[in-house]
Amino acid sequence: MFDFIQLIVAAIFLLSGLFISISATFGIFKFTSPLKRIHSAAMGDTLGISLCFLGLIVLSGFHFSSLKLFLILIFLWFASPVSSHLLTRLELTIDEDAKKECEVMKQ
Repeated sequence: MFDFIQLIVAAIFLLSGLFISISATFGIFKFTSPLKRIHSAAMGDTLGISLCFLGLIVLSGFHFSSLKLFLILIFLWFASPVSSHLLTRLELTIDEDAKKECEVMKQ
């Protein structure tokens, strides 16, 4: 009975992570502004991969390989927002239209 519950919980995590990743992919192609594309990619990357890794942790059981997956998850939580922040700063430094769009948003 516990194996069936474990399988159901892992499937929920994996399917929701897959849904968020696919939604983020559509967002990357659908949005017009580069800043919105970066935001969609960063949110999909962080949340989608996190849910998939949580599903894999639940599916594999709680032992040493789960610890490895959890450490990879922690690394992704730190690396993904930092890299998307750096890409956003680069876009704001290079693109004049993005600067104007951000100034309009502040007002």
